[in-house]
Amino acid sequence: MRELSLHILDLAQNSVEAGAKNIIIDINENEDGYFVFRIEDDGRGMTDEMVQQVRDPFVTTRITRKVGMGIPFIDMVTRQCGGHLDITSVKGSGTILKAYFEKDNIDRPPLGNIAESIKVLLAGAPWLDLVFSYRKGTEAMIFSTKEVRGILGNTADFTVPEVCTWVESYLGQEIARVGGREI
Repeated sequence: MRELSLHILDLAQNSVEAGAKNIIIDINENEDGYFVFRIEDDGRGMTDEMVQQVRDPFVTTRITRKVGMGIPFIDMVTRQCGGHLDITSVKGSGTILKAYFEKDNIDRPPLGNIAESIKVLLAGAPWLDLVFSYRKGTEAMIFSTKEVRGILGNTADFTVPEVCTWVESYLGQEIARVGGREI
């Protein structure tokens, strides 16, 4: 994948498949010299043994295919970019994945269209309680589906095209603001 937003979408979909009801996606463009994204969920979690094996592409919990490329691939990309991948998990409680990339590493893939990836995630799993945050320097933004549902009530159906369009537009504007780019 050429963009980190697609990796994030793939990994968040793993959380959904693991039964997560709550997911936190946090992106920090400068955490102690690293570009870091974190995905935290309350899904089934993994045993310590599985956490040690999950970086192997031929180890997967999926029954539809015998390979899992998401985690092994992002692990490889982080290492190629002077970073590392941390995974902590508790069976029955959830998983936290943190991907670190040297902030200015020339090989780090661009973030890409994270607003679109969040929109796609919500359209495919509209029941999720998702918190998405994006930070760069002293600027930050937070998007919470609970907050949106609190404002819109029953009309906060993330499968409705108008709601999807609004989510993508709102996130795009906020990400541009935080990143210091013109809207």
